[in-house]
Amino acid sequence: MSLDRTSRPTWLTFDCYGTLIQWDEGLKNAVATILAGKHAAAPDPREFIAVYDKHEHALEQTPPHRSFREVAGEGLRLALDHYKLRADDNDIRLLTEHISAMPPFPEVVDTLRALKEAGYRLCIVSNTDDDVIAGNVAQLGGSIDRVITAQQAGAYKPNRRLFDYAHEQLGVSRDDVVHICASPHLDHAAARDIGFRCVWIDRGTGRQRLPDYTPDATLATLDQVPPLFASLGW
Repeated sequence: MSLDRTSRPTWLTFDCYGTLIQWDEGLKNAVATILAGKHAAAPDPREFIAVYDKHEHALEQTPPHRSFREVAGEGLRLALDHYKLRADDNDIRLLTEHISAMPPFPEVVDTLRALKEAGYRLCIVSNTDDDVIAGNVAQLGGSIDRVITAQQAGAYKPNRRLFDYAHEQLGVSRDDVVHICASPHLDHAAARDIGFRCVWIDRGTGRQRLPDYTPDATLATLDQVPPLFASLGW
């Protein structure tokens, strides 16, 4: 697919973590802090994160819907249990505080400002809670118009309900939006199923494209988005 000969969007929607915010780096630091407090032989943080991610993603898709804080806490407990490490109430506080404090990638604030000045409206659509993401949004320079979370929609990506809810709240159809994201597993699956336009920010993390979906454009960093849009006459 291609963005050529498609209409200029009124809204740009963004995945937050990994696209705007330094998720991988921040999560590794959070896990390292939690494991260091266990005073026991701890696994490599990257291996631990793989186990945590598996549990967190499964819990997000398991009814009934629970808050991100609950899902992340249970995923963390299960990952610690996998390594026979004791979980305590302080662990989830440390994790969510680290997540909320994660900073943006270096080019993000200026790029969001440029897109805002170009006349686009900007919305984050994220698998999180309102209070968790508030700390991240506060670091984005005031350019974000709306923040729509899994907490508001009662659903997590890749469930299309989160995007359907976002489009309803924005008062747009899928043709009025371009979604910009870093996660093939979560966001590309929804783009495939709903049919909205999608730009993949592939930051070289090793995440692989879905076998049955190709994004409309693939860029290495967010600051490549304004030149791409300008080349399209937008």
